[in-house]
Amino acid sequence: MADVPTKTARAEWGTRFGFLMAMIGAMVGAGNIWRFPYVMGDNGGGAFVLAFLVLLFLLAVPGLMAEVALGRYTNKGVIGAFREVVGRGGMVGFGVVVILVNVALMSYYSPVIAWTLYYAVHSLLFTFTATGFEAEAFMNGLFANSALMIGLHTVVMGSIAAILVLGIRRGVERIVVYAVPALVIALVVMTIRGLTLPGASEGIAFTFGVQWEYLTFSDTWIAALGQALFSTGLGWGIALTVGSYLREYDDVPLGGGVFTAIGESSIGILAALAIFPIVFAVGVDPDAGAGLAFVSLVQVFPEIPLGGLVAILFFVGFFLATFTSGLLITEVSVTTVSEETRFDRTQTTLGVCGVIWLLGIPSAYSVDVLDYLDFVFGNWGLPLAALAIIGIIGWVAGPKRIRMLAVNRNAGIYVGSWWDPVIKYVIPAVMLFIMGYFAWENYGTPEMIGGMLVIVLFPIIGYAVMSVVEGRGGQPDTAELPGGDD
Repeated sequence: MADVPTKTARAEWGTRFGFLMAMIGAMVGAGNIWRFPYVMGDNGGGAFVLAFLVLLFLLAVPGLMAEVALGRYTNKGVIGAFREVVGRGGMVGFGVVVILVNVALMSYYSPVIAWTLYYAVHSLLFTFTATGFEAEAFMNGLFANSALMIGLHTVVMGSIAAILVLGIRRGVERIVVYAVPALVIALVVMTIRGLTLPGASEGIAFTFGVQWEYLTFSDTWIAALGQALFSTGLGWGIALTVGSYLREYDDVPLGGGVFTAIGESSIGILAALAIFPIVFAVGVDPDAGAGLAFVSLVQVFPEIPLGGLVAILFFVGFFLATFTSGLLITEVSVTTVSEETRFDRTQTTLGVCGVIWLLGIPSAYSVDVLDYLDFVFGNWGLPLAALAIIGIIGWVAGPKRIRMLAVNRNAGIYVGSWWDPVIKYVIPAVMLFIMGYFAWENYGTPEMIGGMLVIVLFPIIGYAVMSVVEGRGGQPDTAELPGGDD
C-alpha cells in the first residue's frame, strides 16, 4: 500500500477561513456558552480556567491534530478512514462505534438546541423583560410541555437536514462563516455592556482571579479535563470528517489544532466575561449550576438597562453556537453513510436526520431521559469513541507515520516527536481513566449500568456489522495495513 492513500473526487472547503470556522463552529456549542461558565462557577473561577487551559493544550490539541490528520491522510469519513488503516474486516467496526456514539449524542443534543431556539425566539419577543415574568416557571413550563419540545426538536432536525442537503460548500460552509463571527460579535457586545454596570469588577475578578486552593482539589482537575475534552469534541468524529475535506495545502497543526483550541477556549472565556459581570452586578450566585444561563441570567435582564437587547444578543448567539455544532455533528454520519452506501447525499441526509429525530423523541419528551443519556455518553460513550480513533492512530497506523505524512505536510509549525507518545500512550490512558473513574464513582447505579452496556455492546455491534457487510469473517487484510512506524 502506498504511504499516502490515493485521493478520490471529493468536495473540499472553499477557503481556509471556511475550514477554521467549521472547526470552531463544531467545537463551540452548549459546552462553551452554557456548560463552561457554570462549571467554572462551581470550581473556583480562574483556577478552573487555568486547569482547563493546561489540559486543553496538553491533551486536546494533540488529539485534535491526530483526528484531523487521520481524515486528511485517508480523505474519507469515519468508517472509510478505519478501513484504510486496518484493512477490511470486523476491526473496521470500531469506526461504527464512533458513528453509533455520534448519532446517540446528536439525538439528545437536538433537544438542547431546541431549548436555545425557544429562548432565542422569546428574547426577540422581549418576554424576559415583561412585567411579572418568572424565569424558573418559564423553564419548567417548557420542559413540561412535551408536545412543544418534540415540535421544536422536529424544527431543529428539519433545519439541519435542509442545510446539509446543500453540501459542504453551499450548505455547511455558508452557514458557519457567518454564524461563528456573529456569535463572537454578540458576546463582545454583551461583555462591553456588562462591564459598564456597577459591581461588574467583581465578575472580572472571579473570572481571572485564581483561587489557588482549588488547584489542589481533584474535582477541579476532573471537571477541567471533562470540559477540555467535551468542548473540543475529541473523539466525536467531527475533526476527522472536517479534516477529510481539507485541500491539499491546508494546515493541520495550526488550523486543526492550535487555532481551533484558541478559538473555542476564547469563546468559552468570552462567554464567562459576558455572563459573570452581569451576574455579580445584580448579586446573583455565580455557582448556580446548570440553571445559570436558563434561570439565573434570565432573572437579571429586567434589572439592567437595555436588558431586553442584551437578552437577544445572548440567546441568539447561544442558538447559533448550538446549531452550528449540531450541524457538524450530524455531518459526521452523513459523510460516512453516503460513502458506505449507494445513496446520494439527499437520501443520506434525510435518512440520517430521520433516525436522529426518531431517537431524539424520548429526550425531547423528558428532560430526565436527556440527563441520563448525557451522563452515560459523556462519561463512557465519548471516551470510548475517542479511544477508538486515537487508538487506531497510535497503535495501528503509527503516530510517527501520521505525523510525517499528514500532520506536518504543508504545516505552518513543525510537530516534533513529543507528539508520538502523547497519542500512543497518554490520551488512551486518560480515556481509560475517565471511564474507570466514573464507573467507580457511580458503582451500581443505572448510569453505570448504561455506561457498561455501551462499552460492551457498541464494539460487538460494530464488529458484527462490518464482519457481515464485508464478508471477511472479521479478519483484516494485512496486505492493506499502512505498516505502522518504522
